[in-house]
Amino acid sequence: MAYPGRPYPKVLPEFEGTAGARSQTPEMRARLIEHCARRYSEDRASLRVIAAETGRSQTAVRRALAQARVPLRGPGAPQIEESEPG
Repeated sequence: MAYPGRPYPKVLPEFEGTAGARSQTPEMRARLIEHCARRYSEDRASLRVIAAETGRSQTAVRRALAQARVPLRGPGAPQIEESEPG
């Protein structure tokens, strides 16, 4: 029995058809960088999810985060903090 595929978000309307360097204006690039930085930092979205919703590769998202000077998280799931026994 095969496992179901991972659900991916659809490309957001504001980023549809803007992935090519020739079709991207400086304003679109600024909007992409702001979106990637906000989703990654505040919403803690993964590079994979941000790439899917912007129609870009994970490398393109990583570059946008570098331009925004957002430090990247380490690989893997976040550590679970253990609570003190009650």
